[in-house]
Amino acid sequence: MTDENLPAGPANDNRGLPARAEAGRLDLHRGGTALVLEAQEERRDDDEIDLLAYWRILVKRRRLIASVLAGVVALALLATLTATPIYRATTVLQLDKDGIQVMQVEGIQPGDDRGFDPSFLQTQYELIKSRSLAERVANELGLDQAALDRLSDPGWLGRMLALLKPKGKQDERNQASASGTDVATELRDAAKLVGDNLSIEPVRNSRLVKINYDSPSPQFSARAANAIAEGYIASGLERRFGASSYAKTYLEDQLKLTKAKLEDSERKLVQFAQRENLINTGENGQSLAVQNLTQLNAALAAAQDQRIRAQARWHQASSGAMPADMIGNSNIRVLQQEKGQLQSQYQLKLQTFKPDYPEMLQLKSQIDELNRQIARETGGVRASVKAEYDAAAAQEQMLTQQIATLRTQALDVDGRSIQYNILKREVDTNRQLYDGLLQRFKEVGVAGDVRANNISIIDRAEVPRWRFKPNLTLNLAIGLLLGAMLGVLAAFLLEFLDDTIKTPDDVEHKLKLPVLGIIPKLGPKENLGEVALDTQSSFSEAYRSVRTALQFATDHGVPKSLLVTSSGPGEGKSTTALALARNLTQLGKRVLLVDADLRKPSLHKTLGLKAESGLSHLLAGGCTFGAAVQRTEDERLHVILAGPLPPNPAELLSGSKLVSLLTVGTERYDHVIIDGPPVLGLADAPILANAIDGTLLVVNSAKTKIGAAQAALKRLYAARARILGGLLTKYDARAAGYGYGYGYGGAYSYYSYGDKPRLAKG
Repeated sequence: MTDENLPAGPANDNRGLPARAEAGRLDLHRGGTALVLEAQEERRDDDEIDLLAYWRILVKRRRLIASVLAGVVALALLATLTATPIYRATTVLQLDKDGIQVMQVEGIQPGDDRGFDPSFLQTQYELIKSRSLAERVANELGLDQAALDRLSDPGWLGRMLALLKPKGKQDERNQASASGTDVATELRDAAKLVGDNLSIEPVRNSRLVKINYDSPSPQFSARAANAIAEGYIASGLERRFGASSYAKTYLEDQLKLTKAKLEDSERKLVQFAQRENLINTGENGQSLAVQNLTQLNAALAAAQDQRIRAQARWHQASSGAMPADMIGNSNIRVLQQEKGQLQSQYQLKLQTFKPDYPEMLQLKSQIDELNRQIARETGGVRASVKAEYDAAAAQEQMLTQQIATLRTQALDVDGRSIQYNILKREVDTNRQLYDGLLQRFKEVGVAGDVRANNISIIDRAEVPRWRFKPNLTLNLAIGLLLGAMLGVLAAFLLEFLDDTIKTPDDVEHKLKLPVLGIIPKLGPKENLGEVALDTQSSFSEAYRSVRTALQFATDHGVPKSLLVTSSGPGEGKSTTALALARNLTQLGKRVLLVDADLRKPSLHKTLGLKAESGLSHLLAGGCTFGAAVQRTEDERLHVILAGPLPPNPAELLSGSKLVSLLTVGTERYDHVIIDGPPVLGLADAPILANAIDGTLLVVNSAKTKIGAAQAALKRLYAARARILGGLLTKYDARAAGYGYGYGYGGAYSYYSYGDKPRLAKG
């Protein structure tokens, strides 16, 4: 093979490039890298919170956070300084559930039930904030349209809007006419003003409540607070008096109805009694027949008792045993005593005299006379007992006959008194109801004139001397807190919405590629050409670090042929290829730099060379290898420019002359570095990657999308490219949140040769 002519196949050779001998080694390398990174990823705890990563986000977005914070604080300061001062007046009330009960009437006054009701205080708070009370206070304060205009504060925002859109004369005339005619609307607006500026502040663990009123006028604030308290007390008393009046009216109406019912029921009762000839007397309303029957029953029982006693006396008298009480009431005992004395004398004298002795005969005749008298007395007693018995039996018989007659009459009267009793009960019920209502009506009439108040004013509102709001310190503190929160939220929102690759960790974790180097971002005053030529700059040192990493990327050092590509344009491919070529020449290597971007080449501008002939001519067979190679200022660095732009770059790169170019280049030079085109949207880069020993993927920090980089990797892997790693360019360590003197940027600054070491004396 000559040094001037490259072997070429047939002109119509459109075959794909043959697979390289290191394809197996390529898969092993790619798989090994993925395994290493995946193993590192598995060691990470998914639930672990990386505080350092969040801190870096905050440092990176510090300007945004500071701007939002300053804006919110400035807005809070502006709103505070331009706001109308508001003054607050406070009235303290005591809310007792029950007032002083001068006249206790249950069920008349609301809230009279005893015991603690947890909803009582909340009910009172809502009554204070009610619309009816606000209208009452507005009427008492005499709020007209002029007063409403003075007290209505549109705020600084409203004033600014009013300046931007002033009212016309027609609007003012319409407003004036409406305010003069619509009294209801004016009252509603006044009540709304009172209600909107009113606030209730309960005192914890007490029955005290603070009524606060805010307005631009301190005098009006005090007047309104006191008027609200007084109106609330007055409305409560009116509700209580209204309840009593309603109860009195209601009872009066019920009394009229009940009285009419009572009179009607009594009239029906009397008419029925007259029609049925019924007369009821007594407490129980019994008829005369029933009453007589009751009395006769009692008399019959007494007569039966008397007859039984008389019968027992008669049986006793008939048997010869005289009742003791009858004997005591007659001369039988006296006669028996005289008889006993005479018998004693007779027996005594019988011892001396014979029975036919005259004195004995006289005594005998006296004893016989006494026996006759005793017999007469005993017969009289028996006759009286018999007469008493006969009289009792006759009385019993008469009473029995009379009761039988009355029983028939009573049953007849009871049968006719059923309806009478019904009417009688109705009369009694109506009379009881009427008496109860009349008693209640009198109680309500007395209680209606007694107004018990359970609300008392503890402290009346005074005219405030200091404004209540706006509070400058509080507003600034809120502004600082809100600004910090919004700034941090905006920072995290922008960070998580940003789907670009920003840090070396993103390259490793999102792309699963080892990071071979990080190229710092140049400052606004730094020139790329000057910095690249300055060997002591951190920019040059970063590329020397990449050169060192490439020496360890393979087992035989830096690959003989290296493709530098990226997912999209403008990510630093040409700069990286040129810088790596110059760094390799510093090691004494002979390097061939090829501009393989046949669509938008840029090396000829950077090197200041003419692109009359180049790669396109060489691949098309229009020139020799030596004619395509151009020399640079560095005698070890030769360049093949892109040449004229061909209409079909992919077809030129797919030919066998590319392999011949790489073969000749690797034989004559130590290294061949290809400045390739972007991967996405073009077929050029995958074709080059398949034919070259190693591929370096350039990623622009904070510019390259994660999806674009991953799609580029998929295309390269599909082309069986041997990807050595990723190179992060235009990396700003401070903007990425690594702080000053920290991270990759700080490391390069530390190892730069801007400061020459000096020997210390002594």
